[in-house]
Amino acid sequence: MANEKSQNVQDVFLNHVRKSKTPVTVFLVNGVKLQGVITWFDNFSVLLRRDGHTQLVYKHAISTVMPGAPIQLFDATKAEGAAGGSGATLSLGRAGDADRDAE
Repeated sequence: MANEKSQNVQDVFLNHVRKSKTPVTVFLVNGVKLQGVITWFDNFSVLLRRDGHTQLVYKHAISTVMPGAPIQLFDATKAEGAAGGSGATLSLGRAGDADRDAE
């Protein structure tokens, strides 16, 4: 267990949308909305590509990253053995999905 490298949810999320090329909407703390595909990220910044142009966005300026389609980050069967894992699946949907589910 000490040998297992744990990843934080931010890295898991960003890596998933990067690898799957899922379009995202990035909301900045000043209210600006950016859309595109995350092509790269590190501890301090994210590269967002759209229409052939790449933007470097600093993480300290980001408020929210919303995927354009529902994503599933963790497999319930793998999460059961993880420390603190309840076996639950973490899935994220689009913003409008929660409103429709409530109706």
